[in-house]
Amino acid sequence: MKKFSVEFDLCDSEYMTALRLVAGAVCSAADVDVDLLEDFKVCVTESALILKNCGFESVKAVFDADGGVSAELKGYGGKPADGDNELSLALIGALVSECDIGKKGGIIDRVTLKI
Repeated sequence: MKKFSVEFDLCDSEYMTALRLVAGAVCSAADVDVDLLEDFKVCVTESALILKNCGFESVKAVFDADGGVSAELKGYGGKPADGDNELSLALIGALVSECDIGKKGGIIDRVTLKI
């Protein structure tokens, strides 16, 4: 498996569960150890919550298991605005080896994670 993507509406929390399952499946396919897998699932979920908190209506998550595991989550639609994401960003920073935050007009619109 090289790349896998999923898109969904951020207004329904049931999709967050599906997103966690996809993140876990990608990690499992890449033989990631279970503790790191759980950390990655938390970070993917927090990334989606950041985008929701910034006013985005939907998210596209692209997972890549070629040469490690990474995920890029990008927000779409809605009414983007600055949100308070300090706790989520601190948690993500503590759990993944690399995190890149993309901003457009000062508003977070993309989160890239790598383990």
